[in-house]
Amino acid sequence: MDFTDDQLERYARHIILKEVGGSGQMALLNAKVLVVGAGGLGAPLLLYLAAAGVGTIGIVDDDTVELSNLQRQVIHTTPDLGKSKVESAADKIHAINPDVTVQVFDKRLTMSNAATIIDQFDIVADGTDNFETRLLVSDACVALEKTLVSAALGPYEGQIATFKPHAGEGLPCYRCFLPKAPPANEARTCADFGILGAVAGIMGTMQALEVLKEITGAGEGLAGKILLVDAMGMTMRKVKLPPDPKCMACGKGNS
Repeated sequence: MDFTDDQLERYARHIILKEVGGSGQMALLNAKVLVVGAGGLGAPLLLYLAAAGVGTIGIVDDDTVELSNLQRQVIHTTPDLGKSKVESAADKIHAINPDVTVQVFDKRLTMSNAATIIDQFDIVADGTDNFETRLLVSDACVALEKTLVSAALGPYEGQIATFKPHAGEGLPCYRCFLPKAPPANEARTCADFGILGAVAGIMGTMQALEVLKEITGAGEGLAGKILLVDAMGMTMRKVKLPPDPKCMACGKGNS
């Protein structure tokens, strides 16, 4: 596949990067990325994946756009109120980049549909706000040997990690990090404790960066590590994440 004249101009700033180049941009155009959640993390994530030229982007979300979303979910606008988030996000992606094919799944990810949906993509980016869905996504990615880039938010902080135990020894899955969901009374969302909107922008953009690095092979990824971000102090800390040999998903505990 050759670049068109429009593509050469659109992606010129990627192509001149020695770590990306024409081959990396072509990898992006051929990539298929599933984004789970079109909210605070998914909004900037989707915008940057589209701008970068990721060829096929899938979006899973069963929610509609509400006024309280607009403080941080920057892919949605006031005229989108009441519209499904997947359709709202797809409209913005097409406006940014007509190269991108968008597949929308206006539904909640469940045990009955997760494998079927995830198997259509190369990489999964999880931007959900509940532990049950995160564990469901992780388990499906482990079973299907798909790379998972996962991020999470707090009021003024965030975390991001890449999970791909299929890629080699010593690499954990998300369930190695969090074996089971915490009790319901401890699992709060941004609706419970609030969030500074720009924190979602920082972490969603970092998540997009990690996805682009996984596709192009540029730089050092976060597999086997977790990056902790304190936005109030503007500090970051990288911590090693070892695999759990007894993990029920990727370790001996699943045999």
